[in-house]
Amino acid sequence: MAAAVAAAAVLGGGLLLAAWRWLRPAARPGAGSAASMRGKTVIITGANSGLGRAVAAELLRMRARVIMGCRDRARAERAASEIRAELGEREAAEGGGELVVRQLDLASLSSVRDFCRQVLQEEPRLDVLINNAGIFQCPYMKTEDGFEMQFGVNHLGHFLLTNLLLGLLKNSAPSRIVVVSSKLYKYGEINFEDLNSEISYNKSFCYSRSKLANILFARELARRLEGTGVTVNSLHPGIVRTNLGRHVNIPLLAKPLFNLVSWAFFKTPLEGAQTSIYLASSPEVEGVSGKYFGDCKEEELLPKAMDDLVARKLWDISEVMVGLLK
Repeated sequence: MAAAVAAAAVLGGGLLLAAWRWLRPAARPGAGSAASMRGKTVIITGANSGLGRAVAAELLRMRARVIMGCRDRARAERAASEIRAELGEREAAEGGGELVVRQLDLASLSSVRDFCRQVLQEEPRLDVLINNAGIFQCPYMKTEDGFEMQFGVNHLGHFLLTNLLLGLLKNSAPSRIVVVSSKLYKYGEINFEDLNSEISYNKSFCYSRSKLANILFARELARRLEGTGVTVNSLHPGIVRTNLGRHVNIPLLAKPLFNLVSWAFFKTPLEGAQTSIYLASSPEVEGVSGKYFGDCKEEELLPKAMDDLVARKLWDISEVMVGLLK
């Protein structure tokens, strides 16, 4: 009897979740999603899966030349082929859109430099840089250069990438930099005494810290770029069903329930991509800089994410860590 009641409860809950999934309002599309990006070149990091793949596909549909900066070149080539097939090779070619795959490992500063060197040699312009790639709550490990992995990939790798491409972005102005952060920044703190987490490591805290660093970096960069025609904004994509959480351990018995809940309540990659697409393309945000967005609208930040003194100190230390200053 008890088993039957439990089964009925699970079935009923599943039906309710299914109803919610189909009846919930769709995420508001970015206002720029119908705009043309013809003639514009966009770099997207981590574009072979999840949010990045969805952004790449939509910007290709909008006729952009999209450079996919990805760690695993083979996976990126497969993703690019799939995207072209989904859009249709002829439609993409006739519309002026193009997908280009370039190897970029943000856990390696030498890889970042190689990527930027190739871009600067081959690309006459860069209209949009989308810092999308990230790693989430991984076990403690270090990058090739000895940095804690989440801080190294999510912040330092993108910090170097952006700085090395700034000249091209300025020469292509008006241009845009889009930084994918997360509302989980609220649970992070910038501890300058242990940026490498060698004293203690908590994978959740370190992810949140890297996302706070993203926002502080975007704000400080926006300040430094005032008057150049290059805008910088950060965003929270929402809770999205991607493989970003592959390092999160979910008990085996809880996985079916988690999968059901995520299917019902989490955004799809395309839904989660809308704010990135909006900031990359919409005329509504032309000239807007130093702001933080969610669901294609500006959102308020906690005071710690607007601390300009911390942002400048983080910038100065990051310059040294990535070798821009000796």
